[in-house]
Parts: sequence; structure tokens; C-alpha cells
Amino acid sequence: MKKSGDTFWQKLWKQKALVLMSLPFIIYVIIFKYVPLWGWLMAFQNYWPGNSFFNQTWVGLENFRLLLTDPVFFEVLRNTLAMSLIKLLSGMFFSILLALVLNEVRFAKFKKITQTISYLPHFISWVVGANLVMNALSTDGGIVNDVLLNLGIIDSPIMFMGIPKLFWWIVGASHVWKTVGFGAILYLASIVSISPSLYEAAVIDGASRLQRIRYITLPALKPVIIILLIINVGRLMNMGFQQIYLLSNGRVIEYSRIFRIFELDYGLKMMRYSFATTAGIFRSLVSIVLVFSANQIAKMMGEERLI
Repeated sequence: MKKSGDTFWQKLWKQKALVLMSLPFIIYVIIFKYVPLWGWLMAFQNYWPGNSFFNQTWVGLENFRLLLTDPVFFEVLRNTLAMSLIKLLSGMFFSILLALVLNEVRFAKFKKITQTISYLPHFISWVVGANLVMNALSTDGGIVNDVLLNLGIIDSPIMFMGIPKLFWWIVGASHVWKTVGFGAILYLASIVSISPSLYEAAVIDGASRLQRIRYITLPALKPVIIILLIINVGRLMNMGFQQIYLLSNGRVIEYSRIFRIFELDYGLKMMRYSFATTAGIFRSLVSIVLVFSANQIAKMMGEERLI
């Protein structure tokens, strides 16, 4: 007679060391991610501090109506999705490109130096990073304007940070500068796991370096790319608050106001706490829809997925 497998509790006891190691993270998630969800009730109230939570005026879906009819709602939605997509696609593209280039470098010392230089910006806070970006683009001694002037491309300095339609691309470029090196590490780790025999066989068959990248390296990276893409799609509505808040200014506000800044300015600063909560709920619901949609598309295409 076939012996039945271990019960759930028996498996849990056998892996007690792993359970204990993960317990602090589980407690952290419960306290800081799930317990605050009770505050979502404020979206259905005309909440005002001082009154007991359940002694507020209940307004049903009125705050959602106010959100969806707000004059700047669709502008905020456009800015949030546009900048997040630019950051997501450019960040992944240049991280993969850097990983492929570093993988082909045969001088170990040069490879290590390049890796170190490329991922150092990841450890700089956006408070410092935003100031570096603004100084580089400044009209008064900014390196970008100085180079363009010396090359004769422009006749006078350009106020890059004051041109609204350039703001999205400045955000995307600064995101790539800060994250490309660290992102490349993930792809390099996947490339290292590829069997060398595949490359040896391709060389024997006369495949060029570009052909080896196209037919061996990139297909091997595909599962990692899909998984990271699904994860990052779920974060589209939450990406880049610090970066955008610090780089933004009054001249580009129509292109820089994203959902989290909208919640801060139109909700908390105006003491419209219920409205800010409503905007946060909308942002979370869109994120859930995006991640499940991306996961379902990957499933339909037969690719790797989260669920």
C-alpha cells in the first residue's frame, strides 16, 4: 500500500528553520501592508480628524465621483502611465543591452570596473541624484549645455528643466542612469547559468557573436524578462514618486503631476483625506488589474508567469 505524503503541519515542522527566517518579513508585511487597509473606509466617508472613526458622515461613492470628474484626473493618469512606461521599457532595454555587452567583454579587470561604475548610482538617494541631474542640465555651467555649445549644436543655453514636453524624457534618462547597472546584474546572473556547451556548439557551426546572442542568449533570458516585466507592470502606478517630485517645478507641472503627487497636493495638503484615500484606492485597483492582465497575456502566449 502506497504511503501517503506528509501533512501540511509535518512539512511545516521539517522546514521550521526556513519558516522562522521568513517570519519577520511576514509580520512586517501584515503590519505595514495589510493592517492599514482598514483606512480604506475613509473613501466612503467625509472624514474629518477629531471625530471617532465610525462617527463620520458616510457618503457612499461620492468621493469616487469627485475623483473621476476632477478636471486634472485624466492628465494625472496620462502622466503616471506615460512616465512609468518610459521608465519601464527604457530601463529594461538598457539593462539587457549592458548585460549583453558585459558578457561579451573578455578583459576581466575592465569588466569589473565597468560593472562597478554602472551600478554605483543605484546607491545614491534621489535627493542627491535629482540635484546632480538638475546641475547637469542647468543653463549656468551645466555640462550638457556646455558640451552642446562647444560642439556648435546650439547657440545659447537651453533651459531643459523648463520645457514641459522634455520632462518625461528627462525622467526616463535619469532613471536609466541610476538603475541600468543594478538591473544588468539580474540579467548577467541568468546569462552565467547558460550552458557553455551551447555556445561551443554554435561556434563549431560557424555562428557569429551576434548570432549567438540572438539564438542562445536572448531566448535563455526570455523567462526572466517576462517575469520582471509582469512584476514591474504591477508597479506602473507607483513608480518614481521621489524622483519626479524632486525634479518637478512649476513650469512643467502639467507633465509632471502623477497620482501620488496628486494625492499629496489635492488630498492631504487641502485636508481632503477621504479624497486622497479614494485616489489611493483607484491607484491600487489599476495596479491589480495591470498585473493580472499581464500575467494572463503571458499565460495565453505560453510564457513564464507569476501565477
